[in-house]
Amino acid sequence: MNDIRDTALARQLVDAPWRTSTRSQTSNCVEVAALPTGPAAVALRDSKDRGGPVLLFDRAEWNGFLAGTRNGEFDLR
Repeated sequence: MNDIRDTALARQLVDAPWRTSTRSQTSNCVEVAALPTGPAAVALRDSKDRGGPVLLFDRAEWNGFLAGTRNGEFDLR
């Protein structure tokens, strides 16, 4: 995991094309951004706190998360 104080990573996060789901209807959302370089491929943050903490995932971690959500692994019902 990279330190957010890393200047190159910090610049990537500021310049990243952050996206919010089109299904989002409230302010309780997360934003996701693909990162162009470095060990972290995807960044995730709280849309209500854009200057707050950011979670970083490598490609394998992110793909595992996506597969889990598609398979209902995280359903609370």
